[in-house]
This record gives sequence, C-alpha cells and structure tokens, in this order.
Amino acid sequence: MNEENILIVRCGEVALKGMNKPYFERMLQDRIRRNLKEFKGTDVRRQEGLIFIRADKSLDINAIIKETSKVFGVASISKAVEAEPELNAIGAEAVKYMNGLIEERGVKTFKVEAKRADKNFPVKSPEIGRIIGAKVLIGCKILKVDVHNPDVLLHVDVRHDRAYIYEGKVAGFGGLPLGTNGKGMVLLSGGIDSPVAAWMMAKRGMLIEAVHFHSYPYTSPRAQQKVEELAGILASYCGRFKMHVINLLPIQEQIVANCPEEETTILVRRFMMRIAEKIAEKNDCMMLITGENLGQVASQTAEALVVTDASVSKPVMRPLIAMDKVDIMEKAKEIGTYEKSIEPYEDCCTVFLPKHPTTKPRLERILESESRLDCQALIDAAVESEEIIDIRG
Repeated sequence: MNEENILIVRCGEVALKGMNKPYFERMLQDRIRRNLKEFKGTDVRRQEGLIFIRADKSLDINAIIKETSKVFGVASISKAVEAEPELNAIGAEAVKYMNGLIEERGVKTFKVEAKRADKNFPVKSPEIGRIIGAKVLIGCKILKVDVHNPDVLLHVDVRHDRAYIYEGKVAGFGGLPLGTNGKGMVLLSGGIDSPVAAWMMAKRGMLIEAVHFHSYPYTSPRAQQKVEELAGILASYCGRFKMHVINLLPIQEQIVANCPEEETTILVRRFMMRIAEKIAEKNDCMMLITGENLGQVASQTAEALVVTDASVSKPVMRPLIAMDKVDIMEKAKEIGTYEKSIEPYEDCCTVFLPKHPTTKPRLERILESESRLDCQALIDAAVESEEIIDIRG
C-alpha cells in the first residue's frame, strides 16, 4: 500500500448543492483533470463527496498540489497515506507516517482527530482517535500528546474500503467549477482592477472571454503585449479563452472632434460597452464584466455608471463595485496579476483625457452629443476590424 502519492480534494461550496451536487462534482473532477493533463500518471476520481488524486511517485507532488489549488471549486487539499480500514493497519501506517515527520521536521508533540465516514465501522470516532494515539505513542517513543498546541494534528478518516491519514490542508480558492454559470465578456485593460474582476467571476463558475481596447499608435504594441500576458495569468485559472482586440482610436477622434470635451470619458466608455455587447452576442456571452469600482474615477461615479449602463441591454457585472482599492490590490497580488498590472504602459483610457471630466453626466445631454456621431457605423467598423488572440495559460 502507498505505492502512489494520494491527494484528498475537498469540494467546499459544491457540497451544498443538494440534488445538483453530482453535476457540480463531475464538473469539478473534469476541471481538475484538465489542469493536470501535463502530469502523465495521475488518476482523478470522485468518492463519497471527495475527490481523490492518485499520482505516480515519480511526479512532483507539490506541483500537482499547486495546479489543483487553482481549480475553482476546490476548498482544500491534503497529501495523505492510506491503510486498510482496520485499527491495527491504521495504527501501523500512522506510526510510519509520524516517524517520517520526526525525521523531516523534528516534531515532538501530536494530537489525533478521527472521523468515520463509514458508520458501520464498529468503533466510534473518539475511540478511534484514542486507540491510534496510543499506538503512535508506543511506536514513536519521543512523541508526546499535546491537545492544545500540537506540532502535528494527525487526521484519521475511516471510509468504506480505505482509511486515510494526513496532516494539514492546503487551501484552494473555493467557489464553483468553471462552466457551471454560463459565459461572460470581460472588458480587460492593463490595470489592476479588470483582471481581478475577471478572476472573481470565473471563481463563481463563469467561463470568460475578453475584449481589449487600444488606441494605436497613441498606445504602444508593448501595452497590448502587457495585457496579453495578464490574460495568460488569468488563463492559468480560467482555462483557454479568446481575447478580442479593438482599436478605439477612430471613435475617440470622432468624439473629440464633435462632442464637448468634459463628456469625452463617458462617451468613450459607452462606445466600449456597446462594442463589448456586440462581440458578446456573437460569442454567446450572457453578460458583460467590468472592473469598475464605485467612486474610484470620474467614469465610475453612481451617475456615470447609470449613464454607462443605459448604453447596453445585457446585464453588467461589477464584482469589485464596493471593494476598497487596497483589498483589490491584495487580491491581485494573491492571484499573481499585480506586478504585471503596475508596469508603466499606457492604455486607451489615458488618450484624449479631458482636464475636467464630468462626474455627474445627464443621459439626455449624452444622447444629444451622440446624435452628432454616426454611432452605429463607428461600432460596426470597430467590431469588423477586431483581432482575435487565443489566450492559453
């Protein structure tokens, strides 16, 4: 026994899905398999509300844990050893396991916590813990029991055909498996916010595509490359997706030439939303996703957001809307996008930026300004000229 590395994967929120639980578990199992496809010699299976990964011992188990932890829906992961579901066999594996930890880390104290998923097992959980603890004390002479602050909290999980022994849990991100909540189109810039917004919606089970706007030659090719690299980081969590790239400059030039300067930002934003919506319709995306945060900049006041939303009919998801900037930055650091986001490359929103943008736009005035433009022709031309980039993690 224990000729393979064994990982126990817990499903978190998936476990609360009632009658739909098997569907969510199958989706989660499939996503884990996809993330581990490069690791030949792994087997991923569902059993009794958990997912078990068995991997050849030649494989890098820490790399497998890292990839598994990125899968949305995974609450935690534990590296385990298994034993026959019989107290002497469990005790022997527990002693072997603890002796390994003594050699590796010099542990001196421990505590056993046991549970029996198999209620037909003849010994109840507290008694399992006491029996296995006694066997460990006999087999590991230097160890002592510390029920309050042990060096090792040793878990024993007795199931129908196996018992599992492990310590500690590597936290996953939780959420729901990708593909269980439709598909959305994220407006992806090179800043801090929109990658985090995309990640947060993917965490709720939503597949994503992205649309990115640039203003070449006012913005450089390196600025777009930065966004492609950000998208690649997202793809390590969200899987392969398409990024639709649009040159916004012709629209910006028309706005600057024909509309009040202070309305430039909100007018540009409304065009971006309309273009994103049209691309979303072509690609079966149910909603738009933005990184907007209430009150952060002129285009994100309550009044501006209302006017922006009036330009489209699809729902707009803003997962960052009430977050503090410092919390958004911390999340960006956690998921690995922050350092790339703060690289000093310009984006289209900084082009033709008015000195005094309106912060409380009125829809009737914005519509009046748009009447000076051939809006539909500008939108159609932008969509027709899109470049599509295949983003892989």
